[in-house]
Amino acid sequence: MLPKREEQTTTTVPEVSSEPKFKQMEPLKPARRNVKKDNRNTTGYLFISPFLLGFFTLTIFPILYSLYLSFTDYDLMGTPSWIGLDNYVRMFTDDPTFWKSMKVTFFYAGIAVPIRLVFALLVAMALNKIVEMVGLYRTLLYLPSVVGGSIAVSIMWRQLFGNEGAVNSILGALGLPTHSWLGDPDTAIWTLIVLYGWQFGSSMLIFLAGLRNIPKTYYEASSVDGAGPVKQFFIITIPLLTPVILFNTIMQVIQGFMAFTPSFVVTNGGPVNSTLLYVLYMYQRAFEYFDMGYASAMAWVMLVIIAIFTALIFKSSPHWVHYESDNK
Repeated sequence: MLPKREEQTTTTVPEVSSEPKFKQMEPLKPARRNVKKDNRNTTGYLFISPFLLGFFTLTIFPILYSLYLSFTDYDLMGTPSWIGLDNYVRMFTDDPTFWKSMKVTFFYAGIAVPIRLVFALLVAMALNKIVEMVGLYRTLLYLPSVVGGSIAVSIMWRQLFGNEGAVNSILGALGLPTHSWLGDPDTAIWTLIVLYGWQFGSSMLIFLAGLRNIPKTYYEASSVDGAGPVKQFFIITIPLLTPVILFNTIMQVIQGFMAFTPSFVVTNGGPVNSTLLYVLYMYQRAFEYFDMGYASAMAWVMLVIIAIFTALIFKSSPHWVHYESDNK
């Protein structure tokens, strides 16, 4: 037999194209502006323009202008004259009334704020137990906060604690000695503290909202373990309510330092400046002594004080405020 002829294998070499593998991309054309989107932006800015106008003209500009006035001598009539840091130097070194108002304000805020917070929390816990007609009770207890800071209520407070007011009338009817509450430097400030504590409605509602967010299963489980109401308050209510306590504390501290109406209407800072709150003294310097530059410097000092206290509260919050996300 003849041997088979081996088949010849041929290798095909791919042709090399002289054209480039990738064509050069054409430059991107600029995107056309979305006319519809621009119209919506213009409409949005048009709607918020009243707020922006009011914010810049009634908030930002007065703040910056007061900062400028704090370095000037300005009597509301003439032109402000630049005096540098003289207002601040005089405030801290040559104004005993400034330090008196500072002392009264710290005493007022240091006592009135905790009283309001504690009382608001207790009332909120009582309302949290009520099932029927809770809306009515909540409204009635909130009413003092709605009208509490008004001139009318301050006048009513002055009449209540006057020499012939309702408080002394009740004490006299009971055979107890009466007292000049607003005329005694030792008791006048306490009438304002009581008025501040009476306006607990807003803090109470915030506490009540926080209490409603605490699951009842926590209390049921602790009851099975033998925990009583007092122990439940300290191991469940307070820890879970600390974010709300933080918020209320900051808001009330700011309000306490900025209190003005009660001192102005009820006592006008007397007797012997025992109720001369800081903001009232600032008002007197501005509109009674016509020393607007000095009053503006006082305003910025109070801003720094409030900012320091707020920062300290926030700085301490990681040590006592507990959030639900911390356990995750």
